[in-house]
Amino acid sequence: MSKTEARTAPSILPNFDPRTVPVVSVDAHLPAVSFDSLQPQAIRQRFLAPPSWDPEFRDEPSWSGHSPVPASVLIPVILRERPTVMLTQRTAHLSSHSGQIAFPGGKYDAGDVDMVATALREAWEEVGLAPEFVQILGTLPVYVTGSAFIITPVVGLVSSGFSLAPNADEVDEVFEVPLDFLMNPANHRRHSVMAAGVEREWLSMPYTDDRAERFIWGATAGMLRNFYRFLQA
Repeated sequence: MSKTEARTAPSILPNFDPRTVPVVSVDAHLPAVSFDSLQPQAIRQRFLAPPSWDPEFRDEPSWSGHSPVPASVLIPVILRERPTVMLTQRTAHLSSHSGQIAFPGGKYDAGDVDMVATALREAWEEVGLAPEFVQILGTLPVYVTGSAFIITPVVGLVSSGFSLAPNADEVDEVFEVPLDFLMNPANHRRHSVMAAGVEREWLSMPYTDDRAERFIWGATAGMLRNFYRFLQA
């Protein structure tokens, strides 16, 4: 198996429940990003003077047979005393990635100036997050899903005072997870399963809040892991 195949995170497979796949290992041996490095000014500085680093997750084995589709997501870091990341629970009836936890985002539109514009437009359409509350810091390396989406992750700081209006056709719920939880590999679990003759490996980052367990996995977890590698480099 190639290095690329070994670093995969399948987003969706028919009749596949990622919660049933055993945990192979937990990355507790890796250092967490320090709390000081997760503060707004430190993250801004990291994007202004990026280090030399390599993303850990970039390509999933293709299973859809579809032509590649450019898309982008917004990784919204909420400026709270303990910074958080905004995530969504997708509705169960969607044709792709239904019921999964995701960042606000979607397909590039011909009217979008660039992939940053796509992320901001989709965040507005999906959850009602107004662009004026988002300070764009930069992008992370492109992530290609098995469902043929070529995703540009866009990182932005979200200032206080925003309000949300989730689109009920796409989003069941919007919630936040502490950034320090997501940037601590002790919360990153590795899974592996044989599917369609290919060994597929991915991460999960289950987080339990006062409402439910949020099973973060697949492409979302892969992009968060790349964000960890970027901040820790």
